[in-house]
Amino acid sequence: MHTIVLASGNRGKLKELQHILAPAKIEVVPQQNFQVPEVEETGLSFVENAILKARSACLHTGLPALADDSGLEVDALQGQPGIYSARYSGVNATDASNNAKLLEALADIPDEQRGARFRCVLAYMRHAEDPCPLIFQGSWEGSILRRPRGEHGFGYDPLFLVPGQNCSAAELSHDLKSTLSHRAKAMSGLVARLTRTTA
Repeated sequence: MHTIVLASGNRGKLKELQHILAPAKIEVVPQQNFQVPEVEETGLSFVENAILKARSACLHTGLPALADDSGLEVDALQGQPGIYSARYSGVNATDASNNAKLLEALADIPDEQRGARFRCVLAYMRHAEDPCPLIFQGSWEGSILRRPRGEHGFGYDPLFLVPGQNCSAAELSHDLKSTLSHRAKAMSGLVARLTRTTA
């Protein structure tokens, strides 16, 4: 079993990544197990923030680290909330407050103009001084509902209408989400690379 550290405190992301990587015999452990401090996300892009987080986790644990930086881009809001998705509603943002702010921002936007996508960037670093982090990206096109639906998932999942499924991302099963999501698409490349590396 190959172990890597997830540079995130998000339990939803941890569960999703563990589910995706388990078949490849890759164990994902949260950085909290090593008392890794949260790093300030000062980057101006998903890529920059993912690298910042992965490098910090490597530095504090001495283990390979994987960082995920992801967010929701809404066309009618010129790509917002984007890299600020997790803290869209302020410093003490919660999933509920972020969703409420998004619905308020889109209150007057008609259904046909509520296009959006989840975007994910994964950065994998072998060690803190890794000069060439592995970068993998994925996106998931959809649109924003007018009210939350579903009890699964996290973040903006209850508001994200999945094309062809007639349901929100929060109404999908874990198995189906693991094949459709932005994170799943980014992970497919990482899994292929890590499988070759650890074989």
